[in-house]
Amino acid sequence: MTRADFLRLIAGGLAAALLPRGACAAAAEYDFWFTRLKYDSGDWDVDARMPANLITSLIDYTNLRVDPKEHVLALADPKMLLAPFCYLAGHKLVEFNPDERRNFERYVRNGGFVFVDDCNHDIDGLFAKSFEAQMTAIFGARAMQKLPNSHPLYRSFFSFPEGPPATGFELNGWGDDLIHDYLKGIEIDGRLGVLYSNKDYGCEWDYDWRNKRFLAEDNTKFAVNIVMYALNS
Repeated sequence: MTRADFLRLIAGGLAAALLPRGACAAAAEYDFWFTRLKYDSGDWDVDARMPANLITSLIDYTNLRVDPKEHVLALADPKMLLAPFCYLAGHKLVEFNPDERRNFERYVRNGGFVFVDDCNHDIDGLFAKSFEAQMTAIFGARAMQKLPNSHPLYRSFFSFPEGPPATGFELNGWGDDLIHDYLKGIEIDGRLGVLYSNKDYGCEWDYDWRNKRFLAEDNTKFAVNIVMYALNS
């Protein structure tokens, strides 16, 4: 199933079964809405201003019809299966309960896209180790792979020929004192379903959107690439 096929489910029987009356019509008004996933373990409610900043950039740079509100759904809630894009982040333990695991796997295998961001920006912290263990348990030990800098993600809207841009946290030597020159992902049938970052982009983009004018270069351009890739791949 392609991502486009997945999005068409919104107008079909699955949406009618999962959403309250009128919600299907409301969803049809937008090409994109930001869905944050909450999970029982750890701390999912991080980087509170990042979604609004990402949404603003999509409105500024693209022609997408963008829902201006952030939506928060439990990973265990079947309604998350209808989202075109999901975000999952935190600092602490990630240990999915059975409902969360079932929905995560179903969503990814059926065409969904999850951007997962490690707020510790390291490879040895609790979030990184526990999340990667969850992915191994669900998709297998070899499922998570480094993305090459030639991946279409890096040219899906803006061009990033050198791969993922570094964050200020990496450059300042926080976390594991490494600048990660890669992102990881899980592909299902040649389609990227999970994009995984140890770079803490959520914190990098967690500022009032009005402060963007003080930046020499808009650092949320890469967020636009992620969303455009998620919608069009």
